[in-house]
Amino acid sequence: MVAILLVVHVFLAIAMISVILLQRNEGGALGIGGGGGGGMMTTRGQANLLTRVTGVFAGLFFATSLALAILAGSSNRPRSIIDAPASVPSQSAPQAPITPQIPSVPLQR
Repeated sequence: MVAILLVVHVFLAIAMISVILLQRNEGGALGIGGGGGGGMMTTRGQANLLTRVTGVFAGLFFATSLALAILAGSSNRPRSIIDAPASVPSQSAPQAPITPQIPSVPLQR
């Protein structure tokens, strides 16, 4: 489950980077795909579509990030020696109860 979610997360990151790089910058100097009026979509329509797609990818990326964090925190395996439970000795032979040794002190009057 975690491996599949991690692969989807990586693909979303790559897709989001690609869509962000396709968008026009405010000055329009470095944008890819802009230009004249002979295209399938107008410049304004293309900007709206890319903005919405970026928002969808960002939301999905956020959701997969949260899911991965929750799944990583819910594992029950110990992470270090300090977190591991103490080993319990085997109970093969019963042991006698330990009684405290109280020294006898003579009473003085």
